Amino acid sequence: MKIFVDTANLNEIREVHSWGVLAGVTTNPSLIAREGRDFIATIHEICELVQGPVSAEVIAQDVAGMVKEGKLLAQLSEHVVVKVPLTPNGIAATRQLSDAGIKTNVTLCFQPAQALMAALAGATYISPFVGRLDDISVDGRELIEQIVAIYAQDPDLDTQVLAASIRHPIHFIQAALAGAHVATVPFKVLQQLFLHPLTDKGNEAFLKDWQKVPDPDICGAVERFLATRR
Repeated sequence: MKIFVDTANLNEIREVHSWGVLAGVTTNPSLIAREGRDFIATIHEICELVQGPVSAEVIAQDVAGMVKEGKLLAQLSEHVVVKVPLTPNGIAATRQLSDAGIKTNVTLCFQPAQALMAALAGATYISPFVGRLDDISVDGRELIEQIVAIYAQDPDLDTQVLAASIRHPIHFIQAALAGAHVATVPFKVLQQLFLHPLTDKGNEAFLKDWQKVPDPDICGAVERFLATRR
């Protein structure tokens, strides 16, 4: 399962990118508004940094408007993925954008039939919202499993399942076990994926014991050893 970060904050994106595990970025109008920066400049800068899929959402609600915005957004970078809502107009726009060779991310998916409609329209990604379903006592993991199973029945469907609304590490693991191709995760949750008290405890013990080694400077020791072999 690939990892996308769900943010429009460039500092957060740079940090995750430095870990060497980032495959892409998703944004939405709320995330863009939170940063208070120019939308177009932000998307372009993210694309230049990540060099991978970057979802940029249309605002228009009519088919013609979505298609127009989507085609313009796609000109910003080859990495732009046009994000459209899972509405009848959004599905119609997805078909037109897909036919034009433009990648799409159909968002706000909450049930399997919606996911099938998006795939039939040629969506590149479908975004089931795990956390928002859990908020209303519906199993978000089951939705991912159902979508993955439905897509597997038809080899002509190549839409990728992009698990969204990931609220905590358990959602992340559930998405992976359910067969999601991608999980888009907030920066805070990505940080939490590293945390375990036994990891910290073990690392502290190793470092403490290492101070007892006669020559604890690994780099210096290696350089001196190699010098004797030249």
